[in-house]
Amino acid sequence: MLRFLVRRLPSVVFVLLATTVVAFLLPRLAPGDPASVAAGPEATPEQIAALRIEMGLDRPLIQQYLDWMGGLFTGQLGESLQFRRPVSELIGARLESTVELTVAATLLMIVVGIGLGVFAGSARSRWSRFTADATNTTLLAMPPFLAGLLLVILLGVTFRVLPISGEVAVLDDPVIGLQYLILPAIALAVPMSGSIAMLVQSSMDNAWRQDYVDLAVAKGVGRRRIAVRHVVRNSLGPAVVAIGIRFGEMLAGAVVIEMIFARNGLGQLAVTSVQSADYNVVQVLIVGAVVIAVVVQLLTEIAMATLDPRVRLGV
Repeated sequence: MLRFLVRRLPSVVFVLLATTVVAFLLPRLAPGDPASVAAGPEATPEQIAALRIEMGLDRPLIQQYLDWMGGLFTGQLGESLQFRRPVSELIGARLESTVELTVAATLLMIVVGIGLGVFAGSARSRWSRFTADATNTTLLAMPPFLAGLLLVILLGVTFRVLPISGEVAVLDDPVIGLQYLILPAIALAVPMSGSIAMLVQSSMDNAWRQDYVDLAVAKGVGRRRIAVRHVVRNSLGPAVVAIGIRFGEMLAGAVVIEMIFARNGLGQLAVTSVQSADYNVVQVLIVGAVVIAVVVQLLTEIAMATLDPRVRLGV
């Protein structure tokens, strides 16, 4: 594993460095002057100019980039131009909400996706196969925002089973917190689980035709034992890769879900920061999202090698 991490280090460093450049330049390409936004609509041109100097926006771009990179390495993420608070404090206050939603949605996605895929890949009757295929197709055709709206109408308005707006931290009150978390987590996870189920089903269909399965059958091994010890394990590799990719998509989907269910997470913060040209916050959120995606990708490859002995990390 150490050899694998060393071999991947140059590409990881390159990706992260390129991300910092894009994260720094992208907000500045958008229209709008952050100094004007921070100063307010009644500010005079002299006040705006003074604020630009205070924010360091009058310095060359390369100097601004180097100063910002130095702050990243030292943990000084700057101050929000919109809220006039440290970026680290602002993100930390909203991180818990997004982490709760993403973790809960990921667990649901894994359980539903792999469970449905194993059921479809093990189904022997025509009706079981038809049910699994129809469910997969429905999940694949339903985007998270549509699932969220349907859940709001069905379980929040029509039957009033669960709350549909706001949030309570799970660590503060697990019972109430989970009630606020269930619907957004389902809306974010269930539509994405369809692709995972399809991958598991396809991999299992292929695994059942392999020589090692025929050999196990010839030795008199039961079908259930073959499925658990050989077919399912060797079929989870593609699903693990898909889960890693979907985890990154969840961070993007959380923006929409948080707005539908009025959760005060990083998604809401990203939207308001983009609208107000809050460079400092947008930059850190972009870099943070890419860092998480890179780490998840590395963990995904390690998990895939653990599940499938044919995969070697050092190769």
